[in-house]
Amino acid sequence: MCRMVAEVIEGKLKVSSSLMEALSLERQGKPRIAAVGGGGKTTLLKRLAKEYQASGAKPAVITTTHMKAEDFPGFLIGPSVEEILETRERVGCVFAGAGAGEGKIKILPKAVLERVLELPGPVLIEADGARRLPVKIPAEHEPVLLPQVTCVLSVYGLDAVGRRISEVCFRAEMAADFLQKDAGDILEPKDIAMLAVSDRAGRKGIAGSMEYMVVLNKADTDRRQETAVDIWREIKNRKCGNTKVLVTSMQEALPEEYKNV
Repeated sequence: MCRMVAEVIEGKLKVSSSLMEALSLERQGKPRIAAVGGGGKTTLLKRLAKEYQASGAKPAVITTTHMKAEDFPGFLIGPSVEEILETRERVGCVFAGAGAGEGKIKILPKAVLERVLELPGPVLIEADGARRLPVKIPAEHEPVLLPQVTCVLSVYGLDAVGRRISEVCFRAEMAADFLQKDAGDILEPKDIAMLAVSDRAGRKGIAGSMEYMVVLNKADTDRRQETAVDIWREIKNRKCGNTKVLVTSMQEALPEEYKNV
């Protein structure tokens, strides 16, 4: 299956031409978009950054926790404000963070961060960590959502459904306790929905001014797409029917400059 972005509407997938279209981001004049939850956040933000760049915007991608440090044009470690601004203008997109060691970056220093958040273009923020596992439940200190955030994307991997909680959940014991299951139990669509609608899990830290959307990634097979619709139904049954649920497949290769090295 090629790259696909869709929204679940009345139990059916409505395919969009882009993430920007599916997220209805055109109406956000100064978007500050944070990705939280399970694995796939970086790929999602890279795809969104590429779309913004193609539209003529000049996105900045940062983290409030940790992100893998990479080696491609526009990726800066420990930059000054001036370096960020110059790279953003020259490349059309900038990824930036303070050095964190072990091949990672972390949140920018306060003064630099404040300047980035004042930029006129979109700022995309990886605001959570999951150690590449498809599902997680946040600890007390997570996620790290800045007050400037306008939209939160809560990410879940459809490849987790049908597997043991202990295999697919970051902080599996906490997740099992929350779901009233054992860590060895199978993760079901209703469990993803329960996490997605809870103020203790997917909606943790969401302020009233922030839009909240669920992203179900790795919809790489027909069966996983059916599972995504099942999760949407479970969310709707929990009287959260207005929650936008997006379904994505990102199998298509990213451009060379956005790939891991």
